[in-house]
Amino acid sequence: MKRNGLLIGALLLAATSQMHAQMDASIKLNEVMTVNSNSLQDEYGQREAWLEIENISYSTYNIRGMYITTDKTVLDQQMSVPERIKRMSIIPNGDERTNLSGKKNIVFFLNSKPNLGALHLNVKVNVEEPVWIALYNGNATQLIDSITVPVLQADQSFARISNNGVAADWEVKSGDRVTPDISNITTVSESKIEKFKREDPHGFGMALMAMGIVFFCLALLWLFFTIFGSIMKHQETAKKVAHQQPIKPITKTVEKTMEVGHKTGVMLKEGFDTKGIDREVYMAVIGLALRQYEDDIHDVESGVITIKPKDTGWDDEYSQMTHLHEAFIPLKHDAPNIPTTPELK
Repeated sequence: MKRNGLLIGALLLAATSQMHAQMDASIKLNEVMTVNSNSLQDEYGQREAWLEIENISYSTYNIRGMYITTDKTVLDQQMSVPERIKRMSIIPNGDERTNLSGKKNIVFFLNSKPNLGALHLNVKVNVEEPVWIALYNGNATQLIDSITVPVLQADQSFARISNNGVAADWEVKSGDRVTPDISNITTVSESKIEKFKREDPHGFGMALMAMGIVFFCLALLWLFFTIFGSIMKHQETAKKVAHQQPIKPITKTVEKTMEVGHKTGVMLKEGFDTKGIDREVYMAVIGLALRQYEDDIHDVESGVITIKPKDTGWDDEYSQMTHLHEAFIPLKHDAPNIPTTPELK
């Protein structure tokens, strides 16, 4: 039983240690500034060298009790833990900001005094030579992360751009691109806005692009309204043509012409049957038929342009009928059955 208990306890201890090791691996050194002239200020208005740490996982992890150092002698495996701790600066308890939630960052001030606050560490930084910075776990035995920072100019930073854990995944950032307390893992070293500002400092490109967009939109509007207006115009023309109905007046004209022709034929046939109507009668009948045709057609086709005729008197009914009357008076005794005046139908 005792053996089983010891075995289970050893397994639990190993599992716990492995879990802590995995959680410790989620804590990374993220950005370092060694010469702070115009960058981040502490709560006292002072500008000091600073170090940013990030939790790259989505789980919350408290980093209090971990150690930060710039002394490479701690890499000696023969060094005792108490001696190693003396060469390190501990992240103190008592500050809620050290409880890092997923994807969060925290900044510590270096070359400072711990009595100024939980974020002030007495880690020494020599700005005149490359600085090795390391993060150890709470036992001061396991190296979690480390990086060698090159000599930087004023307000430059050395920032991590990926999580592969090699020096090639870090880059030097200019003073206008440092990101304290903000995640800076990106495959592009500057934003699109910053790149646009750098490539077009006077704004000429922005002005041309804005004008191009405006004129393009105006061209689209002109094209749309031109096509729309053309379609509406053709629809209106089609409606007007449909309402004119040109077939009906033509049909009415043909009907009137046939009616007048029929009446003229009947009158001429009756004249031939009586064998007493001469050429003047025929002319009078034709004139009356033409006048009736003209009146009927004019009434039906109000849209037809008519030419006002010159009155010559040749088709005057009164003169024709008087002449006809005088011509028929001697024939009364010879042809009593012929009417004096033809009956028009």
